[in-house]
Amino acid sequence: MTFSLIDDDAGAVPITLIAKERLPAWLAEAEEGERNWLSATGFTAEAGACAPVPGEAGRVGRVVVGLGAGGEPGTALWALAGLPDALPEGRYRLEAAPAGLDPTRLALGWALGTYAFDRYRAKKRRQTALVWPAAADRDRVLALARAVFLARDLVNTPAGDMGPAELADAAVALAERAGARCRIIVGDELLAENYPTIHAVGRASTRAPRLVDIAWGDPAAPRVSLVGKGVCFDSGGLDLKTAAGMRLMKKDMAGAAIVLGLAQAIIETKLALRLRVLLPLVENAVSGNAMRPLDIVRTRKGLTVEIGNTDAEGRLILCDALAEAASEKPALIVDVATLTGAARVAVGPELGALFCNDDGLAAALVEAGAAEDDPLWRLPLWRPYRRMIDSKIADLNNVSESPYAGAIVAALYLQEFVEPGIPWAHLDVMAWNQQSRPGRPEGAEAQGLRALYSEIARRFG
Repeated sequence: MTFSLIDDDAGAVPITLIAKERLPAWLAEAEEGERNWLSATGFTAEAGACAPVPGEAGRVGRVVVGLGAGGEPGTALWALAGLPDALPEGRYRLEAAPAGLDPTRLALGWALGTYAFDRYRAKKRRQTALVWPAAADRDRVLALARAVFLARDLVNTPAGDMGPAELADAAVALAERAGARCRIIVGDELLAENYPTIHAVGRASTRAPRLVDIAWGDPAAPRVSLVGKGVCFDSGGLDLKTAAGMRLMKKDMAGAAIVLGLAQAIIETKLALRLRVLLPLVENAVSGNAMRPLDIVRTRKGLTVEIGNTDAEGRLILCDALAEAASEKPALIVDVATLTGAARVAVGPELGALFCNDDGLAAALVEAGAAEDDPLWRLPLWRPYRRMIDSKIADLNNVSESPYAGAIVAALYLQEFVEPGIPWAHLDVMAWNQQSRPGRPEGAEAQGLRALYSEIARRFG
């Protein structure tokens, strides 16, 4: 997969990037024809604006791209992301980028702009290609683009074709390519191996629940464990969702998809760590043996949980996986999940809600998210709210009866299964673009993946 990034620059049309404040000076030095054309078309170098300038024989002679006002967030990453679909077919090359724009991020933006989900309907794409920018880190660009594409493809696939077995197959394929160890525990084997909450959530479906367990890297290296929520479709269980609430539930496995993409990027760039990936994969369905409200489930850690609501199933499957991840006392645990609507109410769809038990790690992840234009916003693990999931007959409840602080309460539930002293980050994400923007088409999004990779690479690269 080349993402239309090439080495051959023969006949390539130059692309000029111009910040808004630099436009007057650039125009003053430009050729008269270019200056007149940009003036006539009203080009003002707004961020993302693209102006193909005619050259000889009616061909494009230059492409001028606006960067907006200097320092706008995401300028480098998304500057070229809209061009693969906007430009006429041909080869293009980047002229010297303005100071401060990273060629690696420019190339990655172009690559992300080539994405299309074409499993069910092939999309004819323009044959546009960008010559690799000088000094771009090709390995990083290709690894991150492949990771994002993998996650998007998995999430975009309808639940009828992406159940627990199919998602597990994708994980197995990744493990085989990497030469990693991979175990899959299926159906009643989950009970035999003490993963009771994963079994409880998934047993009602005709598609058996399972846990994917991948290990890769030098056993002597620092351990990093990634956990991803893999609810391949969420009906809500007996506490059934509304039709509107169920409509996008094919994406409720996005946490697992994002973690798989992140794991692939870590492996391809050979980061110096011992990676473990735990993916609990289920379908939350309705049948005669579905878990019921006020049932009691015993978790892998031994804590008992009263089922206050069967539609709070994500935290149930995650808690068994987190308990297993914590058993190895890794240097870092990260889990990613489309866990609560409350997080979307709090921070909206474009910010990943971050919960973290380590201030240094939290600050580093927020900083990485800002640098990668993959933003995270920290919310508190406010310990006094732990009482909101107390149960009168079990160790805890999986939900609160209060309508408040839903995302915090869910994170506090998960924290019960992470041993104190282990740095842990929990991302509660939307994983869906509600409208198209350059490099971010409407549909699935690998939210948090680039931020997480950046910080993990900084720590263990």
